[in-house]
Amino acid sequence: MHLNIDTDETIVVALGGNAIMDRRGAAPYGDQVAATRVTMRSVARLVARGNRVVLTHGNGPIVGNILIRNEAASDQIPPMPLEVCVADSTGGLGYMIQQCLRNELIRIGEERDVVTLVTQILVSGSDPAFGHPTKPIGPFYSKEEADALHGKKKWRMVEDSGRGWRRIVPSPRPVAILEAEPLKALAATETVVIAAGGGGIPVIRKKDGTIEGVDAVIDKDWAAVLLAKEVGAGTLALLTGVERVSLHYGKADETPIDRMEAAEASEQMRSGEFPPGSMGPKIAASVAFVEAGGKGVLITSPGRLMEGLEGRTGTWIVPDSDHR
Repeated sequence: MHLNIDTDETIVVALGGNAIMDRRGAAPYGDQVAATRVTMRSVARLVARGNRVVLTHGNGPIVGNILIRNEAASDQIPPMPLEVCVADSTGGLGYMIQQCLRNELIRIGEERDVVTLVTQILVSGSDPAFGHPTKPIGPFYSKEEADALHGKKKWRMVEDSGRGWRRIVPSPRPVAILEAEPLKALAATETVVIAAGGGGIPVIRKKDGTIEGVDAVIDKDWAAVLLAKEVGAGTLALLTGVERVSLHYGKADETPIDRMEAAEASEQMRSGEFPPGSMGPKIAASVAFVEAGGKGVLITSPGRLMEGLEGRTGTWIVPDSDHR
């Protein structure tokens, strides 16, 4: 599968947080840098051949670590709100990614400006997600600790896979990027922009027109779709922990997929093939992107970005044949 990507086309590349750090959140900084370099080598090649590239990333276990530090030092330093923790992770991860990419560009003789844009993303205060929080964040607690936190801070707590109790927060859909104009202005130049890190910082607009942050997290894949629409990207690459999407994942009849049209992908989701806690958000976001006019979405692992864009691996989600 190959989309014949133009060399001057804008491509949005979304790097999963778990591709930078292991799921336990225990990878040392040097290991995070090494993992990031692998992806940035491919991104540098894209930039060198003339593509405009906009990067985004998840913040997976990293923001969880920040929350753990929040709690551990709470008797000495006032804990910061969740949206500030998201902003912290955006700055830290953005710094690492932009330095790794700049160094890879220098190595191949393509010096460019690379900048991180701390991005506020508007969500609706009436989004149903606020009434039904589903996203576990932060450290694990005992049942007694969870009950105390629920009473003291009004946190909603759930038992998480037998590992303990965790706080859950809403995950509303992104509506608009507040920094869209400077983002587009930068993306139109040879500057490589890193934006909407960690899904962006969720904010709501108040009645007087001002904005304020909310205790929520935005799904990185849906934020990547919004980002791609804003910058006019034809192709979106979602980098994750597997080289290709599979049907019957983890079973004896597991079948890797090279290509799926949007209608087929939607039908597979309806049948329960891609659950919400696994590949579901990526497939749903991919379908939304191509149905809104995108050429295609590549889902693959970070080290296989170029091979995927060249059609040698990965899974492509593409528009339905009768819509082309």
